[in-house]
Amino acid sequence: MPLAVYALTAGAFGIGTTEFVIMGLLMQVAGDLQVSLPLAGLLISGYALGVFVGAPLLTLATGRLPRKTVLVALMIVFTLGNLACALAPNYALLMVARVVTSLAHGTFFGVGAVVATGLVAEERKASAISVMFTGLTVATLLGVPAGAWLGLQYGWRSTFWAVAAIGVVATLVIATLVPKDRDTDAARPDVRAELAVVARTPVLLGLLMTVLGFGGMFAVYTYIQPLLTQVTGFADAAVSPILLVFGVGMIAGNLLGGRIADRGVPRALLATLLALAVVMGLMTFALHGRWAMVLFTGLLGAAAFATVSPLQMWVLQRAAGAQNLASSLNIGAFNLGNAFGAWLGGAVIARGLGLEALPWIGALVPLSAFAVAWLAIRAERAHATTAARPALQARECV
Repeated sequence: MPLAVYALTAGAFGIGTTEFVIMGLLMQVAGDLQVSLPLAGLLISGYALGVFVGAPLLTLATGRLPRKTVLVALMIVFTLGNLACALAPNYALLMVARVVTSLAHGTFFGVGAVVATGLVAEERKASAISVMFTGLTVATLLGVPAGAWLGLQYGWRSTFWAVAAIGVVATLVIATLVPKDRDTDAARPDVRAELAVVARTPVLLGLLMTVLGFGGMFAVYTYIQPLLTQVTGFADAAVSPILLVFGVGMIAGNLLGGRIADRGVPRALLATLLALAVVMGLMTFALHGRWAMVLFTGLLGAAAFATVSPLQMWVLQRAAGAQNLASSLNIGAFNLGNAFGAWLGGAVIARGLGLEALPWIGALVPLSAFAVAWLAIRAERAHATTAARPALQARECV
């Protein structure tokens, strides 16, 4: 695998870390900036909404620029955004810095995937993409727990200083190792045609499933630090190792979801969304048991990320002719679910229901995604049956 692909992996690691690390620092940020926990949780919503809006807009706006130039520029934006987070004197400026940082997220993964596939032979393109996205996986497994530990030891601002340093390294590595574009003048896709494809009902339903599926998970995961410390009774120092358990579960679930989806996307979609709802519902009964809570934190990661491959495949299979835009929009849908979940969890806490209500209320959201999936699959089968009738009748006539 070319070194340039690993350079893209470094950028993916930094971006993945900065998105999720705030979840392990929520209480420190809220205390230092003197804001409520739900208001601190909106820092996650702000970042996610920035990705949702910025990914398609920046992808279209930079479509005619050299891809290497775009990647380097995005990493500079990412680095400056994290520096601004570390220096933010108040909540409002921290929110602005988070949104600015988020603008690099979706476009980096979209453009980076195209660059990665252009660096290898045809039979290794999928491997190149998987290597690049390993950075995001490692960020959840190692970067987030390490950032939470660093914030606990030296203050939450030190974590953003560290992530900014990663951004500097990633920028230099990408600028050095990624080659210049070979197809800068290549014809660009028809934007109107692609928009027409992604506007199809099955594609839109798939994006809605992604929002709802991950919205429920983030209603809990956003507030995992106070859940573990204030409800279950863990010490602050235990949060980082438990987040590591979530990362291990995420990797296992991601691999399992891919294998299940290979056997049939509709069935995998129903199975994984229902499993996520069940895990979150049962998590309600594990909140006061330490070992049970550790187990269910891992199961939450596994169940949530088992839905990734089925959700992605559903959208891609129904967006023939606009798969790049559909994939970018699905990343945006993931982050919209992130924003919705953080807001929902904050609303539950603000209305006095308490942290303990988060798992069972959150479980209703992927359950609604299951209902959408069931209706979408049933509609597709009914349409296929209706379309097959004229052909069958014609054969009978012959």
